[in-house]
Amino acid sequence: MLVNVVKSKIHRVTVTGAELHYIGSITIDEDLMDAANVIEGERVQIVNVTNGERLETYAIPGPRKSGEITLNGAAARKVAKGDILILIVYAFMEVEEAKKFKPTLCFPNEDTNLLN
Repeated sequence: MLVNVVKSKIHRVTVTGAELHYIGSITIDEDLMDAANVIEGERVQIVNVTNGERLETYAIPGPRKSGEITLNGAAARKVAKGDILILIVYAFMEVEEAKKFKPTLCFPNEDTNLLN
């Protein structure tokens, strides 16, 4: 049996942009993606702390050291610049593997979205 567990989490980042007329995704500073072990195209759950919205899309890398967190396409309607988000990625694992697995947690600076 497989279980779905948290693989990666980027905790409390600030939305830097929302691009409605763009093919859907979330653009994430590539340094944050690396730190949280998130790969390009991976499904990301977005929890908007500011307004309570929850949605899913996929990750695309943004410029390194930019702090960029931009929601693209239809997801842009669910956020506003300045909103605080938690980004979560899940993975399927065998039960015994999941019991031992430790997710990669990333806690960037909430004001700049940069790694401390």
